Amino acid sequence: MALYFDHRVETPESVGSPSHISWHPVHPFLVVASVSSTSGGSVDVYLEQGEHAPDTHIERSFRVTALCWHPMRLVLAIGWETGEVIMFNKQDKEQHAVPPTHTAEITILTWSTNGNCLLSGDGLGALLLWRLDQRGRVQGTPLLKLEYGKCLTHCIFRLPPPGEDLVQLAKAAVSGDEKALDMFNWRKSGFGSFLKMGPQEGLSFFVSLMDGTVHYVDEKGKTAQVASTDSPVQMLFYIEKREALVVVTEMLLLSLYTVMPEGEAKEVMKVKLSGKMGRRADIALIEGSLLVTATGETVLRFWDLERGENYVLSPEEKFGFEKGENINCVSYCKGKGLLAAGTDRGRIAMWQKAPGPQSSRRAEGKDRWALQTPTELEGNITQIKWGSRKGLLAASSGSAVVILREQAMAAHFHQQVAAVQLSSNLLHVAFLAAGTTYSLRTDMHVSGVFATKDAVAVWNGKQVVIFEPSGATLRNAGTFLCESPVLAMHEESVYTVEPNRVQVRTWQGTVKQLLPFSETEGSPCLLDTCGSFLVVGTDLVHFKSFELSRREAKVHCNCKNLAELVPGVGGIASLRCNASGNKISLLLTKADSSPDSRICFYDVELDMVTIFDFRTGQIDWRETFSFNGQETRKSSIFADESLTFRVPVSHFWDQTEPRLFVCEAIPEAPGAQPLDTERQPPTADDTSPTADGMVLSFFVSEEHGLLLQDSFSRPAAFQALLGVEVPYFYFTRKPGEADQEDQADTGHHGTPQMVGRRPLRDFMGLEDGDRATRDAMLNFSFFVTIGDMDEAFKSIKLIKSEAVWENMARMCVKTQRLDVARVCLGNMGHARGARALREAEQEPELEARVAMLAVQLGMLEDAERLYRKCRRYDLLNKFYQAAGQWQKAMEVAERHDRVHLRTTYYNYAKHLEASADRNLALSYYEKSDTHRFEVPRMLAEDLQSLELYVNKMRDKTLWRWWAQYLESQVEMDAALRYYELAQDYFSLVRIHCFQGNTQKAAEIANETGNWAASYHLARQYESQEEVRQAVHFYTRAQAFNNAIRLCKENGLDDQLMNLALLSSPEDMIEAARYYEEKGEQMDRAVMLYHKAGHFSKALELAFTTQQFMALQLIAEDLDEKSDPALLARCSDFFTEHSQYEKAVELLLAAKKYREALQLCLEQNMALTEEMAERLTVPKDSTDLSEAARRELLEQIANCCMRQGSYHLATKKYTQAGNKLKAMRALLKSGDTEKIVFFAAVSRQKEIYIMAANYLQSLDWQKEPEIMKNIISFYTKGRALDLLAGFYDACAQVEIDEYQNYDKAHGALTEAYKCLSKAKAKSPLDQEAKLAQLQSKMTLVKRFIQARRMYPEDPKEAVRQCELLLEEPDLDSTIRIGDIYGFLVEHFLQLGEHQAAYKYLEEMRKRLPAASMTYYVRQHTIDAVHQGLGLPLARLGPERVRHNSAEEPRDEEVVEEVGSP
Repeated sequence: MALYFDHRVETPESVGSPSHISWHPVHPFLVVASVSSTSGGSVDVYLEQGEHAPDTHIERSFRVTALCWHPMRLVLAIGWETGEVIMFNKQDKEQHAVPPTHTAEITILTWSTNGNCLLSGDGLGALLLWRLDQRGRVQGTPLLKLEYGKCLTHCIFRLPPPGEDLVQLAKAAVSGDEKALDMFNWRKSGFGSFLKMGPQEGLSFFVSLMDGTVHYVDEKGKTAQVASTDSPVQMLFYIEKREALVVVTEMLLLSLYTVMPEGEAKEVMKVKLSGKMGRRADIALIEGSLLVTATGETVLRFWDLERGENYVLSPEEKFGFEKGENINCVSYCKGKGLLAAGTDRGRIAMWQKAPGPQSSRRAEGKDRWALQTPTELEGNITQIKWGSRKGLLAASSGSAVVILREQAMAAHFHQQVAAVQLSSNLLHVAFLAAGTTYSLRTDMHVSGVFATKDAVAVWNGKQVVIFEPSGATLRNAGTFLCESPVLAMHEESVYTVEPNRVQVRTWQGTVKQLLPFSETEGSPCLLDTCGSFLVVGTDLVHFKSFELSRREAKVHCNCKNLAELVPGVGGIASLRCNASGNKISLLLTKADSSPDSRICFYDVELDMVTIFDFRTGQIDWRETFSFNGQETRKSSIFADESLTFRVPVSHFWDQTEPRLFVCEAIPEAPGAQPLDTERQPPTADDTSPTADGMVLSFFVSEEHGLLLQDSFSRPAAFQALLGVEVPYFYFTRKPGEADQEDQADTGHHGTPQMVGRRPLRDFMGLEDGDRATRDAMLNFSFFVTIGDMDEAFKSIKLIKSEAVWENMARMCVKTQRLDVARVCLGNMGHARGARALREAEQEPELEARVAMLAVQLGMLEDAERLYRKCRRYDLLNKFYQAAGQWQKAMEVAERHDRVHLRTTYYNYAKHLEASADRNLALSYYEKSDTHRFEVPRMLAEDLQSLELYVNKMRDKTLWRWWAQYLESQVEMDAALRYYELAQDYFSLVRIHCFQGNTQKAAEIANETGNWAASYHLARQYESQEEVRQAVHFYTRAQAFNNAIRLCKENGLDDQLMNLALLSSPEDMIEAARYYEEKGEQMDRAVMLYHKAGHFSKALELAFTTQQFMALQLIAEDLDEKSDPALLARCSDFFTEHSQYEKAVELLLAAKKYREALQLCLEQNMALTEEMAERLTVPKDSTDLSEAARRELLEQIANCCMRQGSYHLATKKYTQAGNKLKAMRALLKSGDTEKIVFFAAVSRQKEIYIMAANYLQSLDWQKEPEIMKNIISFYTKGRALDLLAGFYDACAQVEIDEYQNYDKAHGALTEAYKCLSKAKAKSPLDQEAKLAQLQSKMTLVKRFIQARRMYPEDPKEAVRQCELLLEEPDLDSTIRIGDIYGFLVEHFLQLGEHQAAYKYLEEMRKRLPAASMTYYVRQHTIDAVHQGLGLPLARLGPERVRHNSAEEPRDEEVVEEVGSP
């Protein structure tokens, strides 16, 4: 909690009433302008505590009309009613006059955004822009002078876009440039530095006149009117992020304009604001979107510019405000999120705004503001202003100015004494052990307090006062002057600080010992005592501890540099030591003074540092060594993720137990403001209304380190954690809050109002235990925390109190230790709980079992939480029902446990019935769908209500129940009416028959066809011997056996047949026997036996009576499940009558496959695929052996071959395992695709060869895929000799068809390779073939070489061709015509026509049957003849040569040929 200390400004005697107040934007300096009827006007500057700054009094004989601080420097612009403008430099105590240009009162004084220029305007409309130096002196003539002719009222500068230098600087800062970051950090860069915001100086602005017009002046000095209103402008705002201008007039008319880059304004909204007219309103703009108006009413009015919404806030009387208290002025502090308002009764009302961006706020409208406790001043507050970076508030009441300075509430708890600050000079002191409380009022503003069992010390940084209890009051035991910002006490000693040392004083201030610190260690700034130890922290992040048990303080722990122990530490926020002095805990700050999420523990004896990070929940142990630095290891202790992402704000050790440590942590806020290190004391936590404080307790030991013992949210009635001393946590209470639950639990009504307490988890019920019990429970809690249950039991085995065991059992709910809980329940004698826990063992979820334990212990909230956590909504539903929370039970059933929804409704209805709430019970019986029997039972004694309910529900079941009741009361007519409504036709017929109205009963039975009604009526007719009517209604009732019985007894044969066909097989057989015995209608007997499934009897009777048509019908229903003998007999019958297909089907059904196949062969029946499949015996059949099965399949396949069904034959040969025959059958089919597929999947050498041989019979020259398959199959079949022959054929095709000797040579080479690898039966034949191939390869190679060398050596090429012509058997390898054509072309090119003609003639002789043009083109022949002068002769059509390069097929061949 924060308090606001009021400091009245120390005004000089001659100063009059304040008229203007203004804070410097950065520094804590307040300027106050005053007016006096005798001395005129004056200006004074004051410090943050109201002291008058020396040499800052400026006085004139006329009043001040305007004040404006420089945005960064300590330069103040002052405007007077005569038109004079003075620049006051506070730093240098200098005054500089602005050249006298204005002749009327100054109404406008505004600095430019970069602070280089000052804008001044007066009541006659003169507007001037001045350039000033850093000391506030005017440089030259005005940069701009405009005359508007009317009084100027407001002016606001428009920020220019960021300059290139700022953009680059921002990029550097983001990338990690430390210098750039320092320039953005005002703490490091200093207040005097200023970033240039743009290429221009940002000298464009808006100015408003008294006539309601608004003008825009650009950088070039051009002015233009951009807006006009009906009344004078009261306030002018410019919203940078939206580039918008807000204008509010004295008539409270709000106008919103969008500003274009060139300065033009477009109106987008105009709204009339509510408020009191006739007085000047105070208006503030919050975060560029929320307009707050104070008009002297009892409320503050808000208008949201983004959402277009409005709402009001008003001071509440419960916070101390009076009814009818009006708000005069308003001001907002963005850094604190506080809205302050001054009232006419001298109070400052403050509202705290919920954190978070406007777009993602959790609460809407007025719910975002929380009213704080007001600060009370004197007089009528007319002006209120926030200012400086320290967040100071100034309030003017017309007669005086008061500065409000925020300070954290001082509070301290030590040795069962608590002191809590209530106001600047009032404290609440409680001596808890004695049960006495005191209100301590001092003569100074208290900034800190320290309490011990004997005394309480307060100080303000200048003076220390010590009080001790004396009866009903606290008396002054010592007062002395001391400028120590911190203080600690131990017994009769007071510890204060000064630079580089700690002073040990008496209560009267006498220094009795000095504890020095070196320059490198720094000056002490933090103190704390615990037990007999003092721990000291310095401003250079060093710390040291002292032992105080002796007459003089002695060093216990040498000075340690925290910066060396903890990486990245910025400073120490606070430090504590435990009761034994061997552990020191430190709260840290970052380099930018913001709170650090880490807390540091230093072990004095082990010289080891443990760092616990609340953000991640990880512990980091660091053991220091003088020779090798640090050794680090990490672990995590938070099982609950909700405990992470927090920042510790306070920490305490138990006063007597050195292992117990507690701290309070709040959620880590994004973009949190840096801590103000000047705020005291550090024990106070963040008091914002949204701080969700979590209290965590730990055990710290050398062996086990840091262990989380318990955690819970800070109770809502408490403000902050104050300390811990077993068995309680101690808290400060929120003002006006009273924790009744705490008082009821503790039973101690002497606890003071401002201090609350809560028992430790393990001490609930043991708060008043003796010292031994407390120690035992502490040890128990410690051992449970480390998981050593044996030691835990040993520590409390001597405790006989039932409350102790109950408390332990309650703790078992938290720790979920059911094994411990069983022992606890046994010691408690809680038999019911032990049984319930044993029965709950069948539940699979641990939480469900623990929840049952919680129920038995009365911990209903924990049980509910556990059931929800394990999602056992069925058990949660039962829990709510047992607890009588029916609405919650039904809600759970409707949302999560719909399986038990109707059961829940039913149980609730039973509960309501027991509570005599029948109407509501009816409703829930209906919802549970049990009303048909539960409601009549419930209303059995109220027949009138029951009849009304039955008629109202219009339910057939209820109508029938009511009819039965009426029938039991012999009210037959009424019963008939309700039976008819219920459509209970059986009951209607029954009653009509009872009444002797058989005709009416027959009509109902015929109309409805109800079986029960018809049967009952048939029984009536049978008893009356009306056989035909009885048979009719038995038939309608589907009681065919009774109808058949009557027909047989009365000879109704015609009806008997029809009834038998409709009845069951047993009735059919009985009827068939009846016909068979009579011997007259044997066809009916055969049909009935057949329909009843008695085929053997039906066939026997059909054969006996020669009923062939019946035989055929029976045979159609026979299948493999029928008797084989019966099937064979029927087959013979159909064979005799030439119905072979039916005979075959019956043989197959009888599993006589050979006979069926033989019949097919004998009668030359065509085997269809379906018949072949039926002839195929399954593999797992036991009717035939595997060999017989294969033989049968081959016979089927042979039959298919004879019929030409080659595909079917292939399938059957394959099933028989004879793949060669299957391949032969497939080859006969000519299905190339299936042949290739079958060969590929068969993987047999012979099949590969057969497939390849078949593919060679196709046009493989034009199908590259076929050629690939041929090569592949021969290769896989290892038929290399055949593959060699195929390659030889390929070579011949290349020569004959395409004249491609290169590819032909490649194919011959592959043929030679294959043949050489082949295993020939006759080596001599193989050698002969190889020699022949070698010869062919040689000849082809020579011809290829001759053609290749022709371009380089034509003569040698010609000679080689001539030699080739002399080779024997040349024509079997190389076409002679190709050689002759080559020679003719050669000699024709040389012009030797005679030689060319010679070779033409030789070619005619050697190839007489061939056409010359097949080898030599016609125009070549013509050219030779023309050269010799011979007549031209057309020898025949020219044969077009193929170019194998044009055929993609040959490329594929080469690829295959090239592969081995």
